[in-house]
This record gives sequence, structure tokens and C-alpha cells, in this order.
Amino acid sequence: MAFAPMGPEASFFEVLDQHRAALLAALRRGGGEPARGSHPASSSEVLASIENIIQDIITSLARHEAPAFTIDNRTRWENIKFEDSVGLQMVSHCTTRKIKSDSSKSIKNFALILKILSMIYKLVQSNTYATKRDIYYTDSQLFGNQTVVDNIINDISCMLKMPRRCLHILSTSKGLLAGNLRYIEEDGTKVNCSCATAVAVPSNIQGIRNLITDAKFLLIVEKDATFQRLLDDNFCNKMSPCIMVTGKGVPDLNTRLLVKKLWDTFHIPIFTLVDADPHGIEIMCIYKYGSMSMSFEAHNLTVPAVRWLGLLPSDIRRLNIPKDTLIPLTKRDQMKLDSILKRPYVTCQPFWRKEVEMMADSKLKAGIQALTSLSSDYLPRVYLPNKLRCGGWI
Repeated sequence: MAFAPMGPEASFFEVLDQHRAALLAALRRGGGEPARGSHPASSSEVLASIENIIQDIITSLARHEAPAFTIDNRTRWENIKFEDSVGLQMVSHCTTRKIKSDSSKSIKNFALILKILSMIYKLVQSNTYATKRDIYYTDSQLFGNQTVVDNIINDISCMLKMPRRCLHILSTSKGLLAGNLRYIEEDGTKVNCSCATAVAVPSNIQGIRNLITDAKFLLIVEKDATFQRLLDDNFCNKMSPCIMVTGKGVPDLNTRLLVKKLWDTFHIPIFTLVDADPHGIEIMCIYKYGSMSMSFEAHNLTVPAVRWLGLLPSDIRRLNIPKDTLIPLTKRDQMKLDSILKRPYVTCQPFWRKEVEMMADSKLKAGIQALTSLSSDYLPRVYLPNKLRCGGWI
């Protein structure tokens, strides 16, 4: 055993163990191992791809033609297909958009793409790494804001058909990790996650190795405040062995990569604890099925085995949560719910659809903190243990 067990008796985990057995059986029926992310491109492959793009620009200029970048359009649903085993991914022959060098609307974007391609080339060539923030601060006045850099890097990754980490660009992690897990980081640092204090999600997930755990499940917590509350309540030890992760809201790339790596390595049940509101449901969907904007990298990021543990809209009614703790849906909330109901993955999730429709009909939402109206420690003492013991997930 990697860790001394401190949690409930073995019988507590019977339903969880059955769920894991069902997940493993589903993997075997699907042909063994799930589809994993594509093999990382080598440095020489990345350099060659960039050189080919530059060669195309030179060829266009030699022909007295205005060079342009052709980029897959990642913002249209018609370019996205859904597979239950992968999530949202781009179709093979999707529509594209041109970033032209002779258009007043796109010439600056063309130049910025060229500049960042040059920086990526130097990073890969010298085997060094930089964060998106580092790139922005090389010329903050030119880029204008961080979002411009983020979008261009995603466009380049999509254009080259290579994950961002192969381009030697890292994201600054905002996520946190705690519980029954040990690993070694790329630089040799040994990390032992404990519930006393949370550990920052590594910035280079690809580089971590020698992962060890006895965890029965992984709990993804939407909010940092809820995550910290569970830490303070010693939840990981009380429910040991388990792992907790939070992306502090909408998850960053590293948190999603970590969840994917833990699933691919250990195949333990993964549950989400999110607010019973459209934003929480959206965040859960990102972990499970991915997002439209990153659909070109779905195989590296999505975990369709994720289950919705709470807070379910039906829990609000079942637990008789006081109405004065509920919040009316805004017009924006209602639009988000309508959008979610139209998404392709809802068709294969009838229980999810029922919950979303229940929220839409009630026109009310609730945060996880609404459970404190029942008792201050209801979430860690009653709600989560009961859900995990009895299989209260969908």
C-alpha cells in the first residue's frame, strides 16, 4: 500500500468499487484501453512544421501573392462532432478562416501570429520553455492584452495540429490538488499530496512521473472556497483514500490535463461537485466532454467517465433546501441552459437532461453553500458521504 488507510470501513466503498468495475468493463468492451491523446510531436517535427509554414509564405511572396494563414474555425458547432467515448472534437473537413496579410482587418493578427511562431521556433530549438504570460510581456504594448496572446497560441496549436506543450509553451497553473497521491516532477522534485495543505497543479503535466495512489475516487470541486472548506474539515482523511482537485472555476489547461492523466493512469471513478446553476453545469461539461474552443485537442483533455455527484437540482427538492437560499435564474442563465440543452452530448445523457430541465422549469439555482442552511457541516458530514456510499451520481 502506498498510504496508510485512515478512512471508512471497506464496506463503505462497495458501490464505488462496483462503479469502477463497470467503468473497466466498459473500457474492455470498447476494445481495451480508451483512446489516449495523440503521441507528442518531437522537436524536429515541430520545427519542420513551422519551417513549412514559412516556406509557404516565401512562395506566396515569390509569386507576388499576399501570404495568408489558414486556420480551422473553432467557433462553429457545424465544425464540431460528438463521440461519447471522446467528447467534442473537430470534424476532419471543417470550414476554415483566412488571416490575410493584405487585409486591414487582419494584417496585425497575421504579424502577431508570425511573431509568436518565431518565438516558438526559438523555444523549441533551444529546448527552453515559456509561459503564455512570458510571451505577453515580451511586448505587452504590441499584444495589447493577454487574451490576444492566448487566442493566437490556440490558433497556432490548431494550425500545426500539435498540443500546446509540444510548442514549449506552458500555462501558469491555477488549480489545486490534495489527497492520496505521490509523484515526481520533471525536475526530480518529489511531491506528496496531503490534506493539510493543497499542492499547486504542476505546470508541466507531461513531465510528472512515478504517480502512486490507492485512491478509490477523484472528486473535482468547482470552487476554491468549497475545496478549502473540505480541506479544513479533513475530508480527504475522513473519506480516505481519495484525491481532490479544483480548477477554481472554469478549469485551466493544466488542471484538465491532470484529471485526464489520473484517469488514464489509474481508471478510478471521477466525480464533480459543482453549483446547481448553468455555470456549474458548464464547468462539469468541460471536464467531461471538453469545450468548443479546444475541441481540436479533445483526445488529450476529455474524460467522458466523469459523473455528476452534486449539487443536483433534484437534491434541492429532495432535501427541502429553504427557498430563501435559492436564487432566481437571470436571462443570461436561461440562455445558457437553452444552449446546454441543444448540445449533442445531452442526447446521450437523459438523466442530465432531466436535471437541467428541472432547473429551467423552477427558474431557480443554488450554490453548494446552500447546504449550510441544513447544518454548517452538512456537505462533508452527510451529503458527500451518503452520495458516495449509495451511488448518488448520474
